[in-house]
Amino acid sequence: MKRKPLIITAGFLLIAAAAVWFFMPQENEPSAQSRIVLEHTHRTFIAPSCFEESDPTNFLEESTLGHARELNYPPHSECTEKAFESNNDSPAVRLLKELGLMEKTQTDW
Repeated sequence: MKRKPLIITAGFLLIAAAAVWFFMPQENEPSAQSRIVLEHTHRTFIAPSCFEESDPTNFLEESTLGHARELNYPPHSECTEKAFESNNDSPAVRLLKELGLMEKTQTDW
């Protein structure tokens, strides 16, 4: 009979730890699979949301952020740099953004 309070206490502590983790901010990086446009003439990459204002040349290729990093291509503009900045959202906030209940700050990843 003395095991029951121990199990209840352990379960409560486990649930409390999960709840704290769920609301604790964590640094989030863009995925290496995020879509980008490689601008081979200037050897840079462009975020899709910044494409119209970037004044690109014709030497373009659709690719991923991971591939651009392999090629050591820097962001084409400040807009692209901001589009792929990391953020400090908790798992709860990320979930709300994915469900559409909060506005996303990064639309490109």
